[in-house]
Amino acid sequence: MEVKDLLLQTDKLPNVPDVVRELIIALKDPEADYNAIAEKVAQDQTLSLKILRLVNSAHFGLSRKISSIDEAVVLLGMQKLNTLVIASGLSNSAANVKGLDLKAFWSDSFMVATIATWLAHRTEEVDADIAFTSGIIYNIGRLLLHLAAPQDAAAIQALVKEKKASRIAAEMERLGFTTQDAGKALLDMWNFPAELGAAIQQYKRPLGYEEPTPLSAVINLANYLNGARSSDRHIDDIKAFIPKKVMQLAGLPLSILDELEASLNLETGLE
Repeated sequence: MEVKDLLLQTDKLPNVPDVVRELIIALKDPEADYNAIAEKVAQDQTLSLKILRLVNSAHFGLSRKISSIDEAVVLLGMQKLNTLVIASGLSNSAANVKGLDLKAFWSDSFMVATIATWLAHRTEEVDADIAFTSGIIYNIGRLLLHLAAPQDAAAIQALVKEKKASRIAAEMERLGFTTQDAGKALLDMWNFPAELGAAIQQYKRPLGYEEPTPLSAVINLANYLNGARSSDRHIDDIKAFIPKKVMQLAGLPLSILDELEASLNLETGLE
């Protein structure tokens, strides 16, 4: 099998709203017309309802109920609205995926995105909004595999469980490529910024590429910390085994080790 074989099954691919794609592309465009994008959000009834439900949740703690996207923009600003639109749009891009617990899948993605944002605020090498978006889609290749080739996805899970193989090894044995490669190919097909595709492809082994990106390093570390958080590892072990060279690539100082415990207690606020 080749990656293109997955992409050819367009009827099974995640359906990402156009406004979400526009916002992702606009993240690095200082000339982007965000008011026009907000108008498009308002025209998408399903997406608007999701955004307003999130805005009015206890997480934001607003003093009054918000009833329109225009009000959300005024009170939250475009930056936070971007985050909500992208999170809502992507998490609603697929449903009832065979062999995949979508609630757990998106919960994991949101947490990686939250930790990646926390890390990005501590380095000058990575934009926090880009880090968040990358975290949300960091595992999009695995979602694609379950949608387009559920039998292969099940076989890979069996290899990982029964033979104790690493997921990368299992994917290479069964597919001849990794779901990170598939994720990059999908983002390229969607015309997402090249920076996102490179980070998704590299994040598992960022130091194994000729031109590794700081963003891939941040996603690698966010994934590491999320795994440590999920398995309730002791903070001393987390500090001892966190990849220091990856921290260096991300532009993070060693002093951040003293703050790591705080990253384990983060909440996404997007449940």
